[in-house]
Amino acid sequence: MKKFKVAAVFSSNMVLQRGKNIAIFGEAPDGCAVTAAITCREEGCECDNSAGATADKGRFIIYLPPLSARKNCTVKVSCGEESKTFTNVAIGDVWLLGGQSNMEFELQNCTTGREHLENDKPDVRFYYTQKISYMDDEFFKREENTCWSEFDEKSAACWSAVGYIFGKKLSEETNVTIGLIGCNWGGTSASCWMSREAVMEDEETASYITEYEEPLKDKPVSEQIREYDEYIEYTAEWEKKAAKVYEVNPLIGWDELQELIGKNLWPGPVNCKSPQRPTGLYECMLNRVTPYTLKGFVFYQGESDDHKPNMYYKLFSRLIKQWRDDFGDETLPFLYVQLPGHRYAADPDYRHWCLIREAQAMVEKTVNDTAMAVTIDCGEFNEIHPKDKEPVGERLARLALARVYNLADNAYASAPECTGISFEGGKAIVTVGNTEAVDCIDNKAAGFELSEDGDNYFEAEACIDGNIITLSSNNVSKPAYVRYLWTNYPERVNVYGRNGLPLAPFRSNEGEKVNICGQNKIQQIMEL
Repeated sequence: MKKFKVAAVFSSNMVLQRGKNIAIFGEAPDGCAVTAAITCREEGCECDNSAGATADKGRFIIYLPPLSARKNCTVKVSCGEESKTFTNVAIGDVWLLGGQSNMEFELQNCTTGREHLENDKPDVRFYYTQKISYMDDEFFKREENTCWSEFDEKSAACWSAVGYIFGKKLSEETNVTIGLIGCNWGGTSASCWMSREAVMEDEETASYITEYEEPLKDKPVSEQIREYDEYIEYTAEWEKKAAKVYEVNPLIGWDELQELIGKNLWPGPVNCKSPQRPTGLYECMLNRVTPYTLKGFVFYQGESDDHKPNMYYKLFSRLIKQWRDDFGDETLPFLYVQLPGHRYAADPDYRHWCLIREAQAMVEKTVNDTAMAVTIDCGEFNEIHPKDKEPVGERLARLALARVYNLADNAYASAPECTGISFEGGKAIVTVGNTEAVDCIDNKAAGFELSEDGDNYFEAEACIDGNIITLSSNNVSKPAYVRYLWTNYPERVNVYGRNGLPLAPFRSNEGEKVNICGQNKIQQIMEL
């Protein structure tokens, strides 16, 4: 029989969503009547908001009537003689932060992080969904110790940098408390954050499941657990050795380091205990906070699906539907980051990140209530974790203020994008939308290419007049194809709209597929 327990995501200092029915949920014995009440005694405010439900199949969910923004509230949840009381509760806006390591990237490691930590006094709070990828007794024991935290120099150091910058901007502009739920893990595919049923729906995306399950079909769970535990133990010792080496020689090469202390085995065996397994973090993280009432989602992911870029549109759009269904609102805003420029020095330009970006751009055009922050200019060469998260969080906040809060117009929030291409007199004419004009920030606009056959491209000269860009090349007499910043890592990004946002990458022959092989990822991911 289930014992009475409110879900771990509810704690003192939490933020509950304003203006919507507030879901309070957890576990209780079948048939038990559970009640929840919010009381607030803030000056000028007298409210007493309560509701109840009966536990069924060991679960209960109560929906409290909507409240406007306020602070200093108390929430009490009761089942029989047992009760849980949470204090210092705020009613504001709650955003769930999803994705992988660039969403996880901590504020203390961000370029502007120290300045924020030492000087800010934001009205932002944070809950980090616990990062354990296998549900055993230790999982539930540790989950009970998770809680919401308010901003201070120590606690906020480990918050998502992108999420914090986003939340701080929203709080300043809306004058309400912003709650952030971190639900992310480095090195993870979108398939890790979806249910088995959702991934298996499509024949292509189902390959994530079948390719994972095939090597494990004859391996007992106990052996899988043992192998993963051995990997964790080995990795802990390896990282201690690596830290000592870096203290003496911070510039040591990756290959030389491994020759000295042994091979890095990341990501370890991908089995039933691995965070990299399909559907695993959907079960162990996302489901632990579902269906907490939200304002919307913020998402930064795609790097770990670059080995299957041709199916990313299907995978990503299905993830959005899954999350909205699980949180009970098909119109929940879904804001996300288009991948920035990136290439490892050891790799050729596979142009597979271009396809991920293209899929992300297509999602914005075809999936309702989505908005994409263009960050092609925010990458670092040979570094998968760019340290300057300020523009990323700020651009996401712009989108929220325009598209969700209606406090700004589209010209403030949206990056310029190609809206039309025509060919005339040996030239290509590109029309740019979302801005009255684009400008080149130095003498020569970089990144434009022309082709006659769609295979052989040549650098193009660009003449910019307002929102019209005319392209020509001495090597292309009859252009039929155009592309812009069609590379994993552009060395220069210098065409921007008047709102300071970069022109989004594009190509005229969308839908081309490529084959991808062998990228070297381990060092950069481990360094996070």
